[in-house]
Amino acid sequence: MKLVSYERNGVAGFGLVRDGGVIDLLSAFDGRYPDLKALIEGNALDEARGFASRPADFPLDSVSLRPVIPNPGKIWCAGLNYGEHVRETGREVTEQPTYFLRFADSQVGHGGSIVRPPESIKLDYEGEIAVIIGKPGRRIAEADSWDHIAGYACYNDASVRDWQLHTSQWGPGKNFWCTGGFGPWMVTADEIPADTEMTLVTRLNGTEVQRATTRQLIHSIPRLIAYASTVAPLRAGDVIVTGTPGGVGAKRSPPLWMKAGDVVEVEVDRIGVLRNTVADEA
Repeated sequence: MKLVSYERNGVAGFGLVRDGGVIDLLSAFDGRYPDLKALIEGNALDEARGFASRPADFPLDSVSLRPVIPNPGKIWCAGLNYGEHVRETGREVTEQPTYFLRFADSQVGHGGSIVRPPESIKLDYEGEIAVIIGKPGRRIAEADSWDHIAGYACYNDASVRDWQLHTSQWGPGKNFWCTGGFGPWMVTADEIPADTEMTLVTRLNGTEVQRATTRQLIHSIPRLIAYASTVAPLRAGDVIVTGTPGGVGAKRSPPLWMKAGDVVEVEVDRIGVLRNTVADEA
């Protein structure tokens, strides 16, 4: 099941994608769940699946897609979680996951523009896989972690590199407004069995710049969930972004920065393609 958050005719909604159309779940549930996060919180994914045989209410291309979860309580982002990326940055593999946090309004949906701020030209791509939490929990054991996943999405953890490296804390460069792509939809966990190997590819203007599989993760998805949930309870709708592979623009010679007019795609074989253009901030 593919679930989207969208805006149509100025009204926010969420729905189920089927045959190029959207089944309006906001209306199907008579407003009982105001958004996708609330649906997940309400443990209503199975109930939503019951609407899958309905005809679509409108075409998918008639809506503007929002970040999959527009209002997550927490966005945990793992850094340095693929060996090739660790090597290209000249760092060392850490015993524990490296985490930083993103703000919700640093994100854009599929089809929207990743915004390059006027303060920097060093806007870099980072293709990643996002995990959306379904079942809440604290100190979740790795063996139990798969039961806490609602679904998966593609993610572009686009980074303003010079601001990221102003200090040892990465937050500023990871949180510029509208720089992180999140979409196009959430594929529910029942469609992707636990520990399925997924292939991640990033393309800039049609040229492949990153490729890896989840078998290459240094800290696995269960490890990431266990670690984050030790720090604070994971809630339904929280997002864990699992890290980017090698090939980032900053480590190329010469560096490959994203610029206005570029098209960047993050594809995950079991999920789909997240596509964003790049635009300069007005």
